[in-house]
Amino acid sequence: MELSNLLKPAAVRVLGHATSKKRLFQDLSEVAHTVCGLNVADTIDALQERESLGPTGVGHGVALPHARMHGIDEVVGVFLRLEKPLDFDAVDRQPVDLVFALFAPKDAGVEHLKALALVSRTLRNEDTCTKLRANSDPAALHAVLTEACTIQAA
Repeated sequence: MELSNLLKPAAVRVLGHATSKKRLFQDLSEVAHTVCGLNVADTIDALQERESLGPTGVGHGVALPHARMHGIDEVVGVFLRLEKPLDFDAVDRQPVDLVFALFAPKDAGVEHLKALALVSRTLRNEDTCTKLRANSDPAALHAVLTEACTIQAA
């Protein structure tokens, strides 16, 4: 599994300001709708339902919201870099500015977990996060993410 298979260039955005986690989920859902055709309301509900089980802010300014959904046949991702960090109830209580959301079919099983592990490994790399924070161009962000994954796999 490669990040370039999960993340289309159009699913990478820079967001000026998210006022709340709920608003961030709205933004993620709108991108997922535009790029993957997911229903916005269903996507928001799925993200909120998963978040109610425990926060997906993993620390160091990174959040990995994810959800299993009907109406999708493969695992897909959306990446947002927030220009203004957002309180996300992260495990280290630090605000989040790098958000990689994953959406998987309801019955995805191990594929969902493999994708989550891949994204987590990629965003645990300090150099990758530094490069992501230094860029505001979505194409450059996509390149950093997909290149980091390829380098780590080598």
